[in-house]
Amino acid sequence: MYTDLLTRIKNAQAVNKVSLKVPFSNNDMKIVELLTRNGYLAGAEKKGRMPKRVIDITLKYDENERGAISGVKFVSRPSRRIYCGYSTLRLVKNGFGASFVSTSKGIMTNRQARKEKVGGQILFEIW
Repeated sequence: MYTDLLTRIKNAQAVNKVSLKVPFSNNDMKIVELLTRNGYLAGAEKKGRMPKRVIDITLKYDENERGAISGVKFVSRPSRRIYCGYSTLRLVKNGFGASFVSTSKGIMTNRQARKEKVGGQILFEIW
C-alpha cells in the first residue's frame, strides 16, 4: 500500500540513506515512477523475480543533504475516502507540491488530472 511505501521513503531520507528496497506492487511502482518524474526521487527500478520482486529506489538530496521530500499528508484513509472532481482539485503548497489522485485512467498527479479532465480519489499530498 502507498502509505507504507511513503513512510519507508520518509524514514530513509531522515537517516540520509542513499537507496532503499521496498516490496513490489504495481500501484507502488506507478507511484514511484510519478515521484521520479516529478523530481522527488533520483530513480527507481524493479529487481528480482516473483515472489521476491522488489523496487530499488534511489533517493534525491540537495547540496545541503536535505531530502527532496519535505512532507507528506495522507488524505484518503480506508475509513474515510476523499473524492474530488477535476475542477475542484487544488494546488498543494501554492504549486510547489503535488497531490496524487487515483482515477479511472490510473494514478496521476493533480496537474495531469486537471489536464485530462478526470477526477477521483485523492490519495496523498507531497511537498
